[in-house]
Amino acid sequence: MKGFILAAGFGTRLWPLTEHRTKAAIPFLNRPLISYSVEYLVSHGICDILINLHHQPDSIRSVLGDGSALGARITYSLEDEILGTSGALDRMRDQLLDDDFVVINGKIITDIDLAKVLESHRSQGAIETLVLKENRNREHFSMVEVSPQSRITRFAGFPDTIASEAGVRAAGAPGSFVVTNGPAPLMFTGIQVLSPRILDYIPSNCFSHSTVHVYPQAIAAGETVIGHVSSANWYEMSTPRRYLEANLRFKLKEGRSVIEGQGCSIGDGASVENTVMWDRVIVERGASVTNAVIADGVRIPAGAVIDHAVVVCRDNISSPIERGEITGENLIVPL
Repeated sequence: MKGFILAAGFGTRLWPLTEHRTKAAIPFLNRPLISYSVEYLVSHGICDILINLHHQPDSIRSVLGDGSALGARITYSLEDEILGTSGALDRMRDQLLDDDFVVINGKIITDIDLAKVLESHRSQGAIETLVLKENRNREHFSMVEVSPQSRITRFAGFPDTIASEAGVRAAGAPGSFVVTNGPAPLMFTGIQVLSPRILDYIPSNCFSHSTVHVYPQAIAAGETVIGHVSSANWYEMSTPRRYLEANLRFKLKEGRSVIEGQGCSIGDGASVENTVMWDRVIVERGASVTNAVIADGVRIPAGAVIDHAVVVCRDNISSPIERGEITGENLIVPL
């Protein structure tokens, strides 16, 4: 059985953290995010793994190599143009014809029991089984409608936003709130088991997106498309806020609220809380850093105050600056 990790995206919503690496290559607890996806598949006995690449492909290749260090055998699919979540499968369809296969996003951390998902998929003879979760916070994820028999009937729009900053915050996680009004809609986690039959619905040699161009057609044709609802842990990191929250949730279990990469230093009288620091970050004396993500090589000047922001070295930004503010050597982008 093969696994396919989707890792070709630009990571636009994570900019400027994705200026020089794809989103799946950003560090999570000082390890490349995608390494957790590889380990997740390997832990379920899936060692033959395909990974599609486009934006900053070497940022993935350089950290994973052939996958042997993680117990995997990795094959890369370099896309000259972005092909979309199902177009990526079309490009590698010859390697996906022998058996059911698992597709996951390269920007998630989870302990969802994949064995149970596979059991549901096979017992119902599904062409596709998508892992779903309740979207209790009404975040910006498409809603998935499911029948009482667990068959997916429709991919809908986005939920109404009920949560607000006045909501109940999760301890130590900036911007998290709890919603108690009304039933929670279901959302797609980006984890799915597919039968090779799904390839019949994917157009050849063009861009296509699974939940827009492919899965609705399979549903309309009467195929068995299953929604497997899970309550297990799942973290998705497509925005700086979600990325920071996920890091802090894991670190707070250790009683700490700061993640430090290699070669970091914090000066006398400086305060750093609820913050992720990548490598070689210097926080000078008397500076205050709270609820922030500080990228490689950043120097926070003495006495500076950083709050709810991403900070990168301005010299590392080659694309047009569409948001944030340049202050001294740094680009500061609000969360």
